[in-house]
Amino acid sequence: MNKNKIINDPVYGFVAIPTGLVFDLVQHPYFQRLRYIKQVSMTHLVYPGALHTRFQHAIGAMHLMSMALETLKGKGVRIAEEEEEAVLSAILLHDIGHGPFSHSLEHSLIEGVSHELLSSLLMDRINNDLGGRLSLAITIFNNKYERKFLHQLVSSQLDVDRMDYLNRDSFFTGVSEGVISFDRIIKMLNVVEDEIVVEYKALYSVEKFLIARRLMYWQVYLHKTVIGAEQLLIKILQRAKYLTAAGDKLFATPAFHWFLSQQINKSNFLDDPLHLDWFTRLDDTDIMSAIKTWERHGDHILSEMCQRVMKRNLYRSIMSDKPFTPAYIDLVKTKVQERMGVAQKDIHYYVFTQEIQNRAYNSSKDQIKILLKSGELVDITEASDLGNLEALSKNVAKYALCYPKEVGYVAITSSK
Repeated sequence: MNKNKIINDPVYGFVAIPTGLVFDLVQHPYFQRLRYIKQVSMTHLVYPGALHTRFQHAIGAMHLMSMALETLKGKGVRIAEEEEEAVLSAILLHDIGHGPFSHSLEHSLIEGVSHELLSSLLMDRINNDLGGRLSLAITIFNNKYERKFLHQLVSSQLDVDRMDYLNRDSFFTGVSEGVISFDRIIKMLNVVEDEIVVEYKALYSVEKFLIARRLMYWQVYLHKTVIGAEQLLIKILQRAKYLTAAGDKLFATPAFHWFLSQQINKSNFLDDPLHLDWFTRLDDTDIMSAIKTWERHGDHILSEMCQRVMKRNLYRSIMSDKPFTPAYIDLVKTKVQERMGVAQKDIHYYVFTQEIQNRAYNSSKDQIKILLKSGELVDITEASDLGNLEALSKNVAKYALCYPKEVGYVAITSSK
């Protein structure tokens, strides 16, 4: 079979499948599932073009990895063919453990199980399918390989994963603030003392990368309407689980029913391999087919929430730099109960809060090292003459409060 394929990517153009192993990974059913999982969940309700998938992102990240490896080899960094194939495989599969709607439902379907753990478990399964050909890739992915810089290319504060998702998400949302000079950064990569470093010439490109990441988080990933839509999705799942536990036979695909009908957490998930089997059959279409059907369910709460998602009649989302006071939250709940006729026991489906945190750069962990012309290595915050890079390393918290728009705007009297 001819495995020398190319993929026409809208962001980078033609992307080559570099080896037979990578072709086999792309063809694997676990990887093909990523075609049906949106990269940025409910963001398309704000930015209509944001319908790209985890499949596209993984292919793009692999392409950038190929560019990075060629750059390093061109600068005399010794990388064996088996290491190159392994790190390409690792980045291709880095998100294979994502479930429906990516991060939105990550801990709702399976409590306490992250997509990183699921990726690791699925990579082990694929490795068994392929007779151990992924062993080195898994070692690199888990940061247990002796050459640490290979793992840094897969997962660090300046990895090809971040470079692709910023570039790709900016492209599909139309938010130009996310555009980065990924090609210049990659061309300026080097390895010093087994660490990935960036040559000084790319200093401003790295600064732009960090600023773009901050802007994309607040303008796209943590946009108040996106947050509200994702939380509504979680509330729908909570109500469906509640009704199923009460004996209601809700419509669901077999894979979705498996997770609706059981309380699955990290402990019992790892004990029963059937859970992982069913997980590999889940994607966005399972959830959306249920939501479309539940629009006409007899339970008013479930039906109404599903209709809101399908008709984009979302809750009002307001953001604050400080936590909302209990008194203000109680005031909103009272107004919702009066306007919507909601029972006290069900008010959590109509009024809910969330704390959102973001840090564009963590200077105390896995630093981005700049290689000065003198040969000295310094952290990006020291090399930069841009004063706000220090501010980017601080953790920023914001608070969201969501409730039905029909209630009208409830003025914030005070917060602390």
